[in-house]
Amino acid sequence: MSPASRRSAGLPLAAAPSRTRPGFPVRLAGLGAPAPAVQAASLPAGPLAAALPGSRSLVPMPSGLGLDSSAVRQAMVARLAAQGLSEPAALQALAAVERHRFVDSALVNQAYEDTSLPIGLGQTISKPSVVARMLELLLQGRSRPLGRVLEIGTGCGYQSALLARLAREVYSLERLRALHEQARDKLRPWRLHNVHLILGDGMLGYPKGAPYDAIISAAGGESVPQAWLDQLALGGRLVAPVALVPGRQTLVVIDRTEQGCVQTVLEAVHFVPLKSGLA
Repeated sequence: MSPASRRSAGLPLAAAPSRTRPGFPVRLAGLGAPAPAVQAASLPAGPLAAALPGSRSLVPMPSGLGLDSSAVRQAMVARLAAQGLSEPAALQALAAVERHRFVDSALVNQAYEDTSLPIGLGQTISKPSVVARMLELLLQGRSRPLGRVLEIGTGCGYQSALLARLAREVYSLERLRALHEQARDKLRPWRLHNVHLILGDGMLGYPKGAPYDAIISAAGGESVPQAWLDQLALGGRLVAPVALVPGRQTLVVIDRTEQGCVQTVLEAVHFVPLKSGLA
């Protein structure tokens, strides 16, 4: 990336909060049984993939019928790889999680197309390519799995299920009660130990779980809330859409360093607006 695209925000570093495990209004427990991962031979190898929760070194051949077939997800991943997405762990997660289980039954035939789809209440499930791009940015340059991750905007729970395979713990905030409950219902069969769904105002973050290795947002405001920056760990990374120019969002990466927060502005994107309060 061009050095001209980076600038230091010069933010002071906050002291690391207590890492005492908080309580949660929703906790998914039990043994997981996610879909089989993509064949290892079809994706580039990497040291991170083997260390991630749910990753496989040897995996079964495509199974199931129709949208339940792992071949359908492998085809989607192959298209994403052809577009230049190359982070093995992110591609493995996309190959494992069944996107059609997170969309309305009337839209399941479009589940593996590279398109965003409505999930109700004016919200959408993002394009697979956009989700893959943001996950790749979170993982880029890392030699170890993500620790604690804060997700702003649970939505239908699809990205939460992906993050569950990439991080030790996922704290996901949703301000819309109906979507929070929908995500809880959709994720319950996966029995993900490390996903915590929280009904709350995403703009405030979730200080009880901080500091976070990574923060990812599925909604964009005019700026990045200070609460997110305060809750980002030293060495952590934040990926979010931001409307730096009114009416036009761009993808922004913020890295927290010993010198402050360094921001990198990337490509144009389109997400739902970031809002405060519960509904």
